[in-house]
Amino acid sequence: MGILEVKDVNKRFGGLKALSDVNLSVKENTVHAIIGPNGAGKSTLLNCLVGKLIPDTGSVMFDGQSVLGRKPYQINQMGISRVFQTPEIFGDLTVMENVMIPLLAKRDGAFRLHAFESVEDETDLRHEAETMLEEVKMLDKRNMHTASMSRGDKRRLEMAMCLIQKPKLLLLDEPTAGMARADTNNTIDLLKEIREKRSITMCIIEHDMHVVFSLADRITVLAQGTPLVEDEPQKIKGHPKVKEAYLGEAA
Repeated sequence: MGILEVKDVNKRFGGLKALSDVNLSVKENTVHAIIGPNGAGKSTLLNCLVGKLIPDTGSVMFDGQSVLGRKPYQINQMGISRVFQTPEIFGDLTVMENVMIPLLAKRDGAFRLHAFESVEDETDLRHEAETMLEEVKMLDKRNMHTASMSRGDKRRLEMAMCLIQKPKLLLLDEPTAGMARADTNNTIDLLKEIREKRSITMCIIEHDMHVVFSLADRITVLAQGTPLVEDEPQKIKGHPKVKEAYLGEAA
């Protein structure tokens, strides 16, 4: 049994069947990639995992509990954090303030700055935020406003905002989309470091095969909403079904 178990999931949008009998098992402390051509159902599946969509049939279990019918914030409280395709940060706040907001929200459920219980409380939270920023190599940018930051730094900050909540599962939706190669490689290195330091499971949707094969322990290939193949990366590369569905080459 994996920490994340998807069983017989189906999802339709009108006459379009976006997911068809999807089964997925993500083992704890592994990196599991989900790949496939555009329209394969990757984003639909991810949205089912985080409560944005409810499958028509099937089940989604995380750490022994169903995620179906739960609000996104409740799923977050279960230990699932999501990195979005476009970084979700507060552009009018500093780097430090962005990282402190999830700490305050986790405590009282409200995204409010300056909701400190005491001077000591503020000091403790700031120390925790600084420790997190040091881990993602952004401590020197803690007082910078985020609107002017590069996409790579915004992604790094968003990961810090997720990780400071100590999730068991980190879902990454195209974490290197729109990045230059240098930022992509830095993101790969960061994810490798995070994995070494933390007991965390990652599930990645990604088009960049350099990223996938650099990080993944296991890969599921989707095509037209249906899992084609699930295997180790080295066995996926030359699989004829993958070449046909993902690369557009006949088997």
